[in-house]
Amino acid sequence: MKVIITGFAGFIGFHAAREFLRRGWEVVGIDNFCDYYDVKLKRDRAAMLGGTPGFSARELDICDLGGLKAAFAEESPDVVLNLAAQPGVRYSTTHPFVYQKTNVEGFLNVLECCRHAAKVPKLVFASSSSVYGGNTKMPFEESDQVDTPVSLYAATKKANELMAHTYSHLYKMQTIGLRFFTVYGAWYRPDMALSLFADAMLHGRPIKVFNNGDMRRDFTFVDDIVDGIVRVAESGGLPLYDIYNIGNHRSEKLLDVIKTLADALGVEPKMEMLPMQPGDVYATYASIEKLNKAVGYEPKTTIKEGIPVFAKWYREYHGL
Repeated sequence: MKVIITGFAGFIGFHAAREFLRRGWEVVGIDNFCDYYDVKLKRDRAAMLGGTPGFSARELDICDLGGLKAAFAEESPDVVLNLAAQPGVRYSTTHPFVYQKTNVEGFLNVLECCRHAAKVPKLVFASSSSVYGGNTKMPFEESDQVDTPVSLYAATKKANELMAHTYSHLYKMQTIGLRFFTVYGAWYRPDMALSLFADAMLHGRPIKVFNNGDMRRDFTFVDDIVDGIVRVAESGGLPLYDIYNIGNHRSEKLLDVIKTLADALGVEPKMEMLPMQPGDVYATYASIEKLNKAVGYEPKTTIKEGIPVFAKWYREYHGL
């Protein structure tokens, strides 16, 4: 089996590529190595994959429809895993057109390439827990109303779900969306909370704690996320179109997460308490019953187990 992974040099894409390769798949990585965060980290991830039997890579932007069509025609994948996107809730308040370009136009290009492929692949694509917006009913279930996003990033992810549904309906393509919940682990993005916290803690700076620390997140270890992705990719019994939460089914208090990270790094954290940021939500908490029933997904890693793995990698990678 062959999979094209867009955004393969990103955090989740890198881990997914490694697991597909470990399971004997051919992997074709596509990434444009954008500079939203340090490109060196993306290059280092890509270098870890380079030379692995069954792996090849193309430096390509999903907004380049011609280049993408050529890649699909040459590779003829069985599955496409679309992880290429402009991430970040807060960044979307200041750079809205980047989200429209990559997350909407780029995703439309992926759909079109799948639709016109000689062998139409299964499309598995990244959605986000952010589509639940300010919902207060916990845990979040796929049947919940998600028509009130509170960030443009969330709106583009909801748009992806609607676009995929349209293509499944019109062209009988299989499209499966996964709503990710706060993924973390080794090779983590530097713009995410744990990386920002670790950097501040190890340099003696106060960490910025929004909503005065009164926030909860469903922190999901990347190995558990990848297990779910692979199960979906390999399953032959899923509907033509569906959406699944993929999280840890535990909503952790932010202050507990900070303490666990500080203990793993062996430091005493300083905290600067701040109000809620625009576009943020108070809590995320995934119901994973639907994905469990569909493919047997069952996350195993608690923050007590996963955060020390991240902390060890962070120190080693940054030489701290």
